[in-house]
Amino acid sequence: MRALTIRGSTRWLASILLTIAVVLVGVAWHGSSTAKADDGTGGATQGLGQLSGLLPRSNLVLESALQVDLSKETVRLPLYKGTANGHTVWFVLTEASDAGLAKNSGLNYAPKLANIAISCAACVQTVTLDSPTPDANKFGPAVVHFQGAPDFTPTRTLVPGPNGFPPASFSPGAVAGPGYSPFIRIEGSAVVYNAPIVATGDGPFDVTTHTNTGDRVLGIHIAPASPPGQFLESWVDLLLVKGFDAGQPILYLSTEAGEPLASVLERSTYVPALANAAYNGGDDFLGSARERLFGFINGQTGADNPQSQGFQHIVLDGHAAEDASATNTGLINALRNGGDLLNVFGDFPTLKDPRHADAYSPLWDAQLGQWTQKAIDEGFNKRQIDENVVFNLAATRPDLITGPGGAPYGSVGIDINCAVIGFTNLAPTANLVAPVPNSQFPPR
Repeated sequence: MRALTIRGSTRWLASILLTIAVVLVGVAWHGSSTAKADDGTGGATQGLGQLSGLLPRSNLVLESALQVDLSKETVRLPLYKGTANGHTVWFVLTEASDAGLAKNSGLNYAPKLANIAISCAACVQTVTLDSPTPDANKFGPAVVHFQGAPDFTPTRTLVPGPNGFPPASFSPGAVAGPGYSPFIRIEGSAVVYNAPIVATGDGPFDVTTHTNTGDRVLGIHIAPASPPGQFLESWVDLLLVKGFDAGQPILYLSTEAGEPLASVLERSTYVPALANAAYNGGDDFLGSARERLFGFINGQTGADNPQSQGFQHIVLDGHAAEDASATNTGLINALRNGGDLLNVFGDFPTLKDPRHADAYSPLWDAQLGQWTQKAIDEGFNKRQIDENVVFNLAATRPDLITGPGGAPYGSVGIDINCAVIGFTNLAPTANLVAPVPNSQFPPR
């Protein structure tokens, strides 16, 4: 397989890997498995909701999803045919920037995506759409012609470091080809769609080592020609990700990232252009296409620890170094039972306040927290499940949580394309606490 070369160090690697390597000397990375105090920091032993069987359709926010199988840790999405540079590609649809079109297609409404091209023309690709004759297409989707596609041939690698994270070495399993972005605008339309390409070619499809599929693709069905009066649908099964929003466990996808290490941890396609999407640190501000996501570098670990969370946890407890496949039940069961990153999301489509529901975007701006030695020693390094709680911590307790290497808390300059799928217990409707004055949450 083709070797992937990453040109130089990224800002994220410089600010995280190097500083973490120093911090490792003085920080007990495994943390405390039992919280010793409750100071209102919002840590919770709340579970992950339903863990097996089919998720009820009433728990879906992405209405076009065909099913969510929690026993297999997959979501089944309709799969659409396209071309790129004369070759067949297969893509899914998850968001649209127009409310009516999103509702009509069962997609998440994400108005912020209309800003995706601000200062970053390469962040959205203009595609064309076939105009088939009646004889060529009695009923069904038209073929989309992309400018670029991912290259799935590189081998994803992750060699854990002495403490799990940071890794000793890594390489993404997929990288954007020239012109590729998952965010598309059909020529002649202003609407932006989130349309990640998840497979290339006409099959057979490699869903074990992923030489022609994304690293989260666990199964593909290509429908035969539809009989008269019927429509037979192609579909793809994709490995889910678990997280939290407004105190509730949620499910989402991860398909692209703007940094190499992020793409490895997320099992997603490395798309360098997305690092320039509008804009670092921008959430509820003018021109932003991003929403905030909260990850934790040195959260607690342990497969059976209800407080585990974060980067070291997924490397040590989530089989992060292995290929994801339907037959790798050890990996699937580890993730199903909480071995995931368990990131905290900002705004979510089910939130009662329309301002927050409509502020949802699948393009997440990473805010990474590092627990201090004091937080670890005193048992405050608990699992976080709510955006406002994290912001309040950052604003009022810098002795407990900082950015990487003790830097100020906030954006670290990376973003990830993560479409939300649904929730496994109750719908997120409101944050657990109000923001404190002068926290990073806009006070309005």
